[in-house]
Amino acid sequence: MSSKRVIFIRPGETRWNRLGRWQGQVAIPLNDHGRQQCERLAQFVRPIGIQALYTSDLRRAQETAHILAARLPIQPVADARLRERHIGIWQGLTQQEVMEWYSDEYQALLASPDDYIIPGGESRRVVAARMKAAFDALVAGAAENTIGLVTHTTAIRALLGVLLPELDALSMEFNNMSVTSLVATADGWKLTQRNDVTHLEGMPSTDFPEMEKQA
Repeated sequence: MSSKRVIFIRPGETRWNRLGRWQGQVAIPLNDHGRQQCERLAQFVRPIGIQALYTSDLRRAQETAHILAARLPIQPVADARLRERHIGIWQGLTQQEVMEWYSDEYQALLASPDDYIIPGGESRRVVAARMKAAFDALVAGAAENTIGLVTHTTAIRALLGVLLPELDALSMEFNNMSVTSLVATADGWKLTQRNDVTHLEGMPSTDFPEMEKQA
């Protein structure tokens, strides 16, 4: 029997990605470039072998999932647990604006990166817990061996920090429309592909540093 494989897909680019603004859980749509990125990956979806597709219910993720699913005989299933971290009062701001306008709060985040709760938002530990709950449930409940999860940068980093604690998840990059894969082994999950954007064939793709990292 084949091993379970989970493929994480970060959504395509949005206007706020281009402007360097933190999106959090705001309902930002893909821009034209982001939709073109999705179409590029969609050309490779069948060879990748995705048999079931789950997505964050945020707009940019659902748009990404539906473009990909158009090439598959499946429909994406939305799950709110796959959402990006809610960053409260910082949603829509750049990192520089946060550092200047909310310097005390930002220093508190740096002092306690896992447990600090952004005003009006949530902590990384909470994100990790809901992502782990979603991951466990979706993997256990899927009859298929290969499932795709369309989710977000901080959400992926937080989950990988739990599944693969030997990794420095905070420093891992995840570009728009990147693919990252895990395979189940007898010793646990193994990272087999990280931040792969070769399918974009040179199309620009952005990455945000984790907010706990200094700009």
